[in-house]
Amino acid sequence: MPYITQDRRDVFDSALAQLAGKVQNEGELNYCIYKLSRLIILRIGESYSNLSMCSSAMEHAKLEWYRKVLGPYEDEKIRENGDI
Repeated sequence: MPYITQDRRDVFDSALAQLAGKVQNEGELNYCIYKLSRLIILRIGESYSNLSMCSSAMEHAKLEWYRKVLGPYEDEKIRENGDI
């Protein structure tokens, strides 16, 4: 996953924190991810490259989520409860 510079993070973090405070369930989170991608495509134009960019970003964000959050959580649960 490409990491962005701190100054670019600052552009997004406040809006993301505000949005995160409103999301209440999986469906709403799914909607927000979908809608953000649609809004980006409306702004930059629909092309295979742009559509692929959104799809790729979602997939890579999923992989990063697993690598940084879910995987370590599962490892901790294995330590607590034993492996299968």
